Amino acid sequence: MLDGPSVVAALRSCGVTHVLWIPDSELGQWESALSSCPELQLIRVCREGEAIVIAAGLMIGGKRPVVMMQCTGFFEAGDALRNVVHDLKLPLFLVLGMRSWKLRDRTFDSCPRFAEPILRAWQLDYTWLGEDDLASAYRRAREAGRAAAVLLPEGSP
Repeated sequence: MLDGPSVVAALRSCGVTHVLWIPDSELGQWESALSSCPELQLIRVCREGEAIVIAAGLMIGGKRPVVMMQCTGFFEAGDALRNVVHDLKLPLFLVLGMRSWKLRDRTFDSCPRFAEPILRAWQLDYTWLGEDDLASAYRRAREAGRAAAVLLPEGSP
């Protein structure tokens, strides 16, 4: 798993200005590094859909935000995602913690079963951390002008 300083370094190298998130799951382990970086503004939100629409406003204002959330929050945020990505055509970039992914063959948690089909249904390009690195995935999406997600396989439900 990536540690906080590595995530901060990757985001800074890409010119990211803001991180919007709810620090649950394994992503929460990055909070100390993210909150102590003066070049990144960390914005904690109440709901995942809120993170997406705030990121949209920041993009319209010329900033470069990244949204970080767990896949269950991504499920909840579908309407905001639809509007921002497909109606407004903004190149939203997400980092999604894929809850229980490492346990998918031995868990009752349905998140692993639905995560990729939902990403495909929303026509969101994605790649897995480990197969790709955060900075490369961000840069590719940015160059293409498309929304995309990078997925972090998590072990705990």
